[in-house]
Amino acid sequence: MKKSQQAKYQSKSQAQSQVKSKGDKSAADEQQTVSPIDGSVYVTRKLATKAQVNACVDRAVQAKLQWQATALDSRKLVCQRAIDILLSHKKEIALELSWMMGRPIRYTPGELHGVAERSEYMISVSDEALASLTLLEKPGLTRYIKREPLGLVLVIAPWNYPFLTAVNAIIPALLAGNCVILKHSAQTPLCAERFYQAFDEAGLPEGVFQFLHLSHESTAELIGCKEINYVAFTGSVKGGELIEKAALGRFIGVGLELGGKDPAYVRHDANIEKAAEALIDGAFFNSGQSCCGIERIYVHRSVYDEFVAQAVALTLQYRLGRADNPEMTLGPMVSTSAADFVRGQIKEAIALGAVAHIDETLFEMSQERTAYLAPQILTQVNHQMSVMREESFGPVVGIMRVDDDQQAIELMNDSQFGLSACIFTKDVETGIALGERIETGTFFLNRCDYLDPALAWTGVKQSGRGCSLSRLGFDYLTRPKSFYIKHE
Repeated sequence: MKKSQQAKYQSKSQAQSQVKSKGDKSAADEQQTVSPIDGSVYVTRKLATKAQVNACVDRAVQAKLQWQATALDSRKLVCQRAIDILLSHKKEIALELSWMMGRPIRYTPGELHGVAERSEYMISVSDEALASLTLLEKPGLTRYIKREPLGLVLVIAPWNYPFLTAVNAIIPALLAGNCVILKHSAQTPLCAERFYQAFDEAGLPEGVFQFLHLSHESTAELIGCKEINYVAFTGSVKGGELIEKAALGRFIGVGLELGGKDPAYVRHDANIEKAAEALIDGAFFNSGQSCCGIERIYVHRSVYDEFVAQAVALTLQYRLGRADNPEMTLGPMVSTSAADFVRGQIKEAIALGAVAHIDETLFEMSQERTAYLAPQILTQVNHQMSVMREESFGPVVGIMRVDDDQQAIELMNDSQFGLSACIFTKDVETGIALGERIETGTFFLNRCDYLDPALAWTGVKQSGRGCSLSRLGFDYLTRPKSFYIKHE
């Protein structure tokens, strides 16, 4: 049954720290990962002590200069080898993911395909992205700008896409010549250990990539450590605020990929069948637990009824059940408390006049006080309801009727978030023009909920700051150093 939680990936990274801190009398606290599948404790790990954290940082500092001096081709080779090793464990990792965070087993292998796609792209563009900038010649002068690694990068990764979000920072940071410490979510600790196992087997020098299981307090202390040169955080807005406070006065870069309340607009000329199929998948895949998932849909009144009918029909096709059952297309949310939050939003909206289109009793596993929640479509919603303002991060979507493009754009921009947004239309030129007016980090036309590694992943407003992926992502993991050479 649940063999994977018995696998001891607690590797040299944290295990070495335990050896080195043997004299530390204080026992570390434990963290437990409760599986949303059945509420059982799936993984138990000891949190790192202060001595273990210090030992980890010391190893990174000792490894830093050698790794910076390693040729880029060698860095590329070891990164690619590590990803290949990670992929070779796809079947075991898929089961671990389902048990840790609740995604149906039929979909969990797909996350590693995304890891391969992003890693291979970042490796392929690293020569150009990290190349020095050569300036126009001047008599007697040589001038260029070199990109130097920052030093030690702390990556703080979330549970919802635990490999994809982490790899966005890990691979480019290593390619740029940085050392990396990964602090993963307590919900998905095996992901950090899997990464370490892969890099260790790939031959990455000791200290270049490590992980730590940490409490929030210890994480804040680590951010305050003078050896940390950059923090890449993916998580909630509240978490981002805490990260900024911990880094206050340090004058280091902090990349924040935070929440979303991503909108979609279906114009009068859209292909309704394709729009409904894409948007319902965008709303409910991963039980809606995606920062760039679709949470608000605005539909032109001329196609509104048709769109809602197709959206409801598609939603009723989902099968809600245990994530380890390959027949299920919708798993539990990550926790009962997360499901209760979404239940509260739905109940509030209905009390304020919203109409629920999905009969929850059709989904047998959907029950109060559990992590299992049926998908829900709400109409007659408005922006006075929290379900249209606050991030739901669950399987619910509100659909509003709009009169024209102008109203749609105003409503799409009426949000504290701005991660991604999409429009469905056959008029590409008009769609792009409307996209220019949307306050968002990424704009999609006729698709949604996808990260192209060649494009910058970034957000506006409370969706965060900074950038990952694309060639631009390397800029945040390096510092420019100018050279002015005068020839006598």
